[in-house]
Amino acid sequence: MRDALIQISYIAAAVLFIFGLKMLNSPATARRGNLISAVGMLLAIVATLAYRGLSYHWIVLGIVAGSVAGLWSAKRVPMTAMPEFVALFNGFGGLASLLIGWAEYDHSINLWRGLITDPGFSKHLESPIWFKATAIYVTVLIGGVTFSGSIVAYGKLAERISGKPYLFKGQQAVNALVLAVLVIGMGVFFLNPTELYPVFLVALVLSLALGVLLTIPIGGADMPVVLSLLNSYSGLAACAAGFVILNTVLIVAGALVGASGIILTTIMCKAMNRSLSNVLFGGFGSNAASGAAEEAGEAKAISADDAYYALEAANNVIIVPGYGMAVAQAQHAVRELGDLLEDNGTEVRYAIHPVAGRMPGHMNVLLAEANVPYEQLVEMDDINPLMETVDVAIVIGANDVVNPAAREDAGSAIYGMPIINVDKARTVFVLKRSMRSGFAGIENPLFYRPNTRMLFGDAKASVQALVTQFKGG
Repeated sequence: MRDALIQISYIAAAVLFIFGLKMLNSPATARRGNLISAVGMLLAIVATLAYRGLSYHWIVLGIVAGSVAGLWSAKRVPMTAMPEFVALFNGFGGLASLLIGWAEYDHSINLWRGLITDPGFSKHLESPIWFKATAIYVTVLIGGVTFSGSIVAYGKLAERISGKPYLFKGQQAVNALVLAVLVIGMGVFFLNPTELYPVFLVALVLSLALGVLLTIPIGGADMPVVLSLLNSYSGLAACAAGFVILNTVLIVAGALVGASGIILTTIMCKAMNRSLSNVLFGGFGSNAASGAAEEAGEAKAISADDAYYALEAANNVIIVPGYGMAVAQAQHAVRELGDLLEDNGTEVRYAIHPVAGRMPGHMNVLLAEANVPYEQLVEMDDINPLMETVDVAIVIGANDVVNPAAREDAGSAIYGMPIINVDKARTVFVLKRSMRSGFAGIENPLFYRPNTRMLFGDAKASVQALVTQFKGG
């Protein structure tokens, strides 16, 4: 009876996960969807604790440690650090799956030896032993790649290591060789899992190495795609771990995360007009500066006072946020400026590029935190046809997603990437600290266009100066 209730609880938890994920499609229901998913996870935990023979003191210790770490992170980690925080979460998910597979193999190996030496045992390929051994190997493989790859992504996003691609001669051949050895190792391990512990350990080490090798050639501009892909990997690793311990809810939850991560990765690649293979193996950003065409002329600076007069007279304004807004934590000041513009009779919209920032949905999260009405957020494809009618476009810390070289310069590293065409607006204000290129290291000819004015300084201070002007200061 107890086992039946546990399985029913797992099914209920899986249903709650699916409904919660569905509700995340809309900002109006996202908070409720997150709560429903959390209830599903609580139900899954309670059902797991109902199993007999569990060592509860370790489980309680894990719950307490995880709760303290999660609470501390939620309170202390700033929104600007959210991309690298997400990378760490993906990595820990992969590490957890790896440890589950390793612990289950270590626990099962002696039992398997006893079964195989039993005269009544039939060494058939459909035996549960070989199925479980294969699931363990796959769990460790994907978990290792996810963990080490996420740590490298964290280092790039936190700028603890350079965001530029690390490339060396024969890199793809080395990656292919490591992957081939892992696949061959799985076949060898499958044949005799009880006597090949060294093969298992070699596979574990190579999976960690492969994660590093797959991530270091990826440039900083591709980090949003990498994060969604690593998120998918962590889901697949959890799904494989579910098969190892025969846990229904872990299989379902892992499959949901893996599938949604792949779908998001595909959407992100489409937004950059690039294939996933090009993102993974293209070394984007390694020679970005040399491929960009920097226009002749000088950038024209403008003061907050002069910018105010143009905004005060504008009928419609488009605000394009980027990572610079996150660094300056300017989202609340931006929302206040938007409110003042609307009070002045100006139509205000926020144009969001799919890969703006350093993680999927980065700008949406920041603007939602500042209580910007979701109806004011517009996608790139919806705003571009109207851009020539826009009086003022304000670019706050964005660079690559508004770079006209993507349309005009065939030698640019981002040529062909869909961008927000702010250069077609009547007037463009670019808020930047300096003339430095963005995270991808690509020069932006937008800065030199005759309709562009540069408002130099910290983005938050610049926006607050505009707010002061509107308030009569």
